[in-house]
Amino acid sequence: MPPHDELRRRGARVLPPGNSRASLYVPPSPPYAVTGAGAVVTDAEGRRLVDCNNNYTSLVHGHARPEVVAAAVAAMQQGTAFGLPTEAEIDLAEALTRRFGRDLRWRFANSGTEAVMMAVRAARAHTGRDLVVRLDGAYHGTYDQVVGAREPGVPEAVRALTLAVPQDDEPALVQAFRAHGGRIAAVLVDLMPNRAGLRPLSPSFVAAVRREATASGALVIVDEVITFRLGVAGLQSAYGLAPDLTVLAKIIGGGFPVGAVGGRADVMACFDPERSEPIHWGGTFSANPVSMAAGAAAMALYDEAAVGALNASGETLRGALADAGVEVAGRGSLLRLFLDDGGTAWWDLYRAGVLVSSNGLMALSTAMTGEDLETVRAAVVAVLG
Repeated sequence: MPPHDELRRRGARVLPPGNSRASLYVPPSPPYAVTGAGAVVTDAEGRRLVDCNNNYTSLVHGHARPEVVAAAVAAMQQGTAFGLPTEAEIDLAEALTRRFGRDLRWRFANSGTEAVMMAVRAARAHTGRDLVVRLDGAYHGTYDQVVGAREPGVPEAVRALTLAVPQDDEPALVQAFRAHGGRIAAVLVDLMPNRAGLRPLSPSFVAAVRREATASGALVIVDEVITFRLGVAGLQSAYGLAPDLTVLAKIIGGGFPVGAVGGRADVMACFDPERSEPIHWGGTFSANPVSMAAGAAAMALYDEAAVGALNASGETLRGALADAGVEVAGRGSLLRLFLDDGGTAWWDLYRAGVLVSSNGLMALSTAMTGEDLETVRAAVVAVLG
């Protein structure tokens, strides 16, 4: 039996439908990875692929970048987690604050989903309100209050705490605030949501979000889990936006589990255990020194020059694909292809030696060479051009 088939058979017995992440599913079943090195991932049958998935954008330096591995190993040799804080979390928080160039306070978590949960809780605690406005079609993890309206298993009482407005629909946003402004704790936005086609929000709409939230006393939460890679201070810097809270994850962990919420000191004070009635938010592995050290190393390597070079590679690739007749969206090092629902195009790209996300999202890495990018261009044009 081929290795993939054997792994699927074993996996189906204990992991419906053979793995633990719904986002990885492509029919009839996804192949299995074995190793990754730089820009290349090798599957269980020995196929080598240029990795444009990069664990759903998190591996901005590709696989096993030596400096990141060295930082993680050094941290592990001193102990992987403690029942005490460590200097490593201070180091990463300081590094993130420098990148944003603003006086921010941070709390670390283990995933983007958990960080969104923390941000929403903080907004509700700070404002004393319950309602969250989100943009229809955007993805913010699996937290009940921010998933799509048709997601099963969410109680109606929880659904009632979220109001979804269409992407880039300023009149709908304004109407939501006119009708419910006194109840709105926060507006949660992804400035270029992948699930909605990886198309950036218009500057006028983003300005309206800030204006309406400020006028009503609500907070602005920007989800930069995916888009943080697009600028030293994320995509928000391109809009001149200073949100009240920012959610990060993925690239700030250097390939290890991580999430973070950063924001204004007065808002983040809700987590201070020395204040009356604080938010009690722990997490056994939150701010663990391995993720913190690997993340600090990855961020140090991803400086302004590296950000600019990777974004330029993405723009060049996107232009070449568009010139060849491929429908492609995105910005900088994030690209979005539009694949058929049946998975045929995904498998065609896979067989051509290119790994993309199941919904067509591509994330470039600093490990990619010109030859790698040409392989990607040629494969995408052959399949979708």
